[in-house]
Amino acid sequence: MRRNLRVDWRAGLSLVGTILAFFSLAFTVPIVVALAYGGEDLWVFVASMAITAGSGLALRRLDPDPDPGAREAFLVVAMSWLLAATFGAIPYVLAGNGTVAAPVNALFESMSGFTTTGATVMGDISFDTHSRAMLMWRQLSQWLGGMGIIVLAVAILSQMAVGGAQLMQAETPGPGISKLTPHIAETARVLWIAYIALTVLFMALLYGVHLLGYAPNMDLYNAIAHGFTTLPTGGFSPEARSIEAFSPVVQWLVIPFMFFAGVNFVLWWHVISGDPRTLLRDNEFRAYLGAVSVLTVVCAVVLFVSALETPETGQIGGHVERSARYAAFQIASLVNSTGYANMDFDEWGGAAKGILLIAMFIGGSTGSTGGGIKILRWLIVFKSLRREVFTTIHPEAVRPVRMNGRVLDEDAIRGIYAFTLLYLVIFFVGIGLFAADAARVGFDIGLLDLLSASIATLGNIGPGLGPVTGPMGGYVDFPTSSKLLMILYMWIGRLEIFPVLVLLTRAYWRS
Repeated sequence: MRRNLRVDWRAGLSLVGTILAFFSLAFTVPIVVALAYGGEDLWVFVASMAITAGSGLALRRLDPDPDPGAREAFLVVAMSWLLAATFGAIPYVLAGNGTVAAPVNALFESMSGFTTTGATVMGDISFDTHSRAMLMWRQLSQWLGGMGIIVLAVAILSQMAVGGAQLMQAETPGPGISKLTPHIAETARVLWIAYIALTVLFMALLYGVHLLGYAPNMDLYNAIAHGFTTLPTGGFSPEARSIEAFSPVVQWLVIPFMFFAGVNFVLWWHVISGDPRTLLRDNEFRAYLGAVSVLTVVCAVVLFVSALETPETGQIGGHVERSARYAAFQIASLVNSTGYANMDFDEWGGAAKGILLIAMFIGGSTGSTGGGIKILRWLIVFKSLRREVFTTIHPEAVRPVRMNGRVLDEDAIRGIYAFTLLYLVIFFVGIGLFAADAARVGFDIGLLDLLSASIATLGNIGPGLGPVTGPMGGYVDFPTSSKLLMILYMWIGRLEIFPVLVLLTRAYWRS
C-alpha cells in the first residue's frame, strides 16, 4: 500500500502564496520610478504586480488556515525563492528589450538578482535599451534578496511568526543566526532595521559626495541604485563598467560598506545598540578582518611591483594609491561575493588573479548578506584540524572546539565538514557539466571561465576571472542548458544547498 505524504504541501504552498502576494508590493518602487521618468514601462510593472498578487492569492486558497511544521519550512523557503525569481523575471519578458527579453535569460537575471549573485546576461546595460524603472527593479531585486525574503516576511506578516524560527534557519546563510529577542518576529525586525539603517546611510553618503562635487555622475538615481546593491553584496549596477564609472572618492567610499556587508548583522545591531566591543570579541569577525587585511596587503604589493596600467587611470604598478585602491576594492568585493569591479581584473597577472581566486572561496560571515562557504565554517574546520593534530600527539587529552568561549557540539562540526565537502563536490561537478555542455554546442571557452562559472554562481559571486565571465563580460553567450544549470546553482547556493537538496529525497516526503 502506498504510504501517505508526510509533508503538508497544501499548508506549505499556501504560506508561499501569502509571501508571494506580499512580495507583489515590491513592484511599487519601479512603478514610482516609471512615473517620475515619464511613465516608461509603467504598464509592465502594473501588470507584473497584478499577475504576482493574483497568483499568490490563488495559492493562498489551498489552505486558508495553514499550520506548517519544521518539515514544511524547507518547502516554503525553497519555493518562495524560486517563485520570487520566477515572478521577478516577468517585467524583463513583458518589456521585451535586449537579451533579457528571452524567458531563460530573464529568469537568469532575476535569479541572479534575488540571490545577490550579480552575474548578468544583460548584453547592453544602458538607458538607451532599458528604462530607468527596469534597471531600478534589477537593483531592488538584490536588496530584497540580501537580508532575505523570508526574514522580511517573518518581520512583517503575523502569520509567519508561527514556525518563523525554522523558516529563518532554513533561509539564513551560515550555520545559524542568534536570537536577539524572545520573539523571532522581533529578531527579524531587528535585523531589517540594521539593514535599512546601513543602506540609507550609504545612499546619503554617496549622494553627499556628489553634492560636494567629488562624484559628478553619482546623482540621486545612482546613489539609490548602488545603495540597493552594496549592502546586500549584490554587485548589479546601472553602469556598464560597474564602479569603474565613478571617481576614486566613490570607490574608496564603497570599500568599507562592502566590508560591513560581510559582517554578521547581529553584530551590527549590538554596535547600533551601544556595545561596539561585541565586534572585537567575536572570533568570526576577527578572522574575517584578518583574512581581508592579509589578502588586501598581499594583493596591493603584487599590483605595486607589477607593470600593470590601464587606459583609464594610467600606471598602477609603482603607484601606491592606485595599487591600494584596486586591491582593497576587489578583495572586499570578492571575499563576501559582492561582485562590483573598479577595473577589469581579468587584465591582472597570474599571481594577482590567484589571490582573487582564494578570496572567492572564503565567503562572508554567518548572518551577513555575503555568499560563499563562510568564514565561520573555515574557522571551525581549522580549529578542529588543529585539535586532531593535538589529540594525535596526546591521545588521552580531551580538547573540545570552542567559538567565542562556547564549546561546539560535535554533530555541528560534522555538519560543517559535510557541507564544505558537498559544496566542493558540487563545484567540481559544475566545472565538468559546463565543459561538456560547451563541447556539445561548440562553445569555445577556457578552463578559467569554466572554473569561474561554477564558483561564481554556486558562491553567488557573479563575475569570474576569465574573459567571458570576467567583470566586464557576461554570461549571455553560454548555452541555454548551461544557463539553466547556473540558475539552479544560484538558487541552491543562496539557500546553502540543504533546503533544496532535502526536497529531492524520498525520506523528506515519505518517512
